[in-house]
Amino acid sequence: MGELSAGAAQTGASERGASRLAARGWRVDEARRRATIDSLHLASLRRSAALRQITDFAAQLCAAPVALITLIEEADQTFLASTGTDMEGTKRSESFCAHAMWEEDVTVFPDLTADERFLGNPLLRDPGVRFYAGMPLVADDGVPLGALCVLDMVPRPEGLTALQRDGLRVLAANVMARLRGSRDDAAWREAAGEARRAAAESETRFRTLADTMPQMVWSTLPDGYHDYYNARWYEFTGMPEGTTDGDEWNGMFHPDDQARAWAVWRHSLETGEAYQIEYRLRHADGTYRWVLGRALPIRDRHGAITRWFGTCTDIHEQKLALEEREVVSQELSHRIKNIFSVISGLIHFAARAHPELATVANDLRQRIIALGRAHDFVRPHSNESRPHLAQDSLRGLLTELFAPYQRAPGERITISGDDVAVDDRAATPLALLFHELATNASKYGALSAEHGHIDLAVARGDGTVRLDWRERDGPSLASPPPGGGFGSQLIELSAVRQLGGAVTRTWHPDGLELVVTVPLPAFSRAAAT
Repeated sequence: MGELSAGAAQTGASERGASRLAARGWRVDEARRRATIDSLHLASLRRSAALRQITDFAAQLCAAPVALITLIEEADQTFLASTGTDMEGTKRSESFCAHAMWEEDVTVFPDLTADERFLGNPLLRDPGVRFYAGMPLVADDGVPLGALCVLDMVPRPEGLTALQRDGLRVLAANVMARLRGSRDDAAWREAAGEARRAAAESETRFRTLADTMPQMVWSTLPDGYHDYYNARWYEFTGMPEGTTDGDEWNGMFHPDDQARAWAVWRHSLETGEAYQIEYRLRHADGTYRWVLGRALPIRDRHGAITRWFGTCTDIHEQKLALEEREVVSQELSHRIKNIFSVISGLIHFAARAHPELATVANDLRQRIIALGRAHDFVRPHSNESRPHLAQDSLRGLLTELFAPYQRAPGERITISGDDVAVDDRAATPLALLFHELATNASKYGALSAEHGHIDLAVARGDGTVRLDWRERDGPSLASPPPGGGFGSQLIELSAVRQLGGAVTRTWHPDGLELVVTVPLPAFSRAAAT
């Protein structure tokens, strides 16, 4: 616990210590020692019970009245723990540990009064220290910090036993483990504090951003418990803050939408799929307005959902405008359908007045009816009138067109292969094309024979669609029928001029094979983009 108190003795001891350090590759650097001491964050360990247990055991092990754990700083020696004294420290110049800490192993001074380095040291007078033994406390980077030492008020010529030396080594290692633990705990607390501060700053930024958004913003815990709404939510609903937390949000929906909204939300929670739904939300004025609800899950690096973030967007005006437009569109389509019926009726009356035109009129009337079926398939519908098959489906359109020629789908005409999306633009030429083929087949081809059958294969290729119409088991043909009639011209008009395709015909003994190749964009506007 001492260093030279005066004159040449101090200088000589410092030089000898420095020489020993230099031999071990060390350099005496108090700035480095200060940085190491500060990194240990020892404030929480001063006078701690854990260190006091070590000094108590060291005193008993060495049969000494005093045991200390010391920290040597620039000018002072601080006792981190002590047994047998009420002192909290001394000056560094009076410290015996300031000598022992530079050594590699236990240092023993059997009689301090006999060592010239400690002449005039006040601790030899009060409390009258005579014996010292200390084990250095050295940081992981090799910087000496202080020592674990024992003191006695009587000289001990015999020093310490081998067991006592080993015990001080083990106890000193335990002290260093405690000091490293203090450093690591402090680093963890600092990192945690930084993380909390960063999280708080992030939360503040998020809330500021969320409150400036025109949409209602909300978030939930992984189990779906709503714990945050932005200012726009409370402004829209007029509800007091916090009253819609948890599951109370569902009570804000229109009674007719609550069960549906809850079912969709539970599905997203169970599957992790994105949440999207339109529902009516109660406004602050008591009315219900249509909103679009959306939410996405936030996942950690293991894929587990940590939070859901969602928005509610007021779409009431757009929804009403869309509904009005749909009503108008349905009304217009209904009137167009009526026009087809009126034209068909006019043709029928004209045929009755002119029997000689009956055959031509009937063909024209059937074509008008086919166009009406095509229009009715792709036109806007209500939920009640919508066709069973998808309205953008080529297969669905063809099934509708071929219905008059067979009692059940596939009975006389089989459709196989790919399906292709179609829209109202392609429906008219497709209806004319396949109505003409089916009509001709019923008059002259496979459908005119009892067991005749037609296979229509659809193959989607790279930018084109191939439609292969093959009639089988029809009347035997000695030679191909003459071409150039109205029906052939109508097929050319529909497939080539309107759809931009190409047509090839092959006459087999039992029926026609017609292949139409059409560019994919001709089927729908979506494909064109």
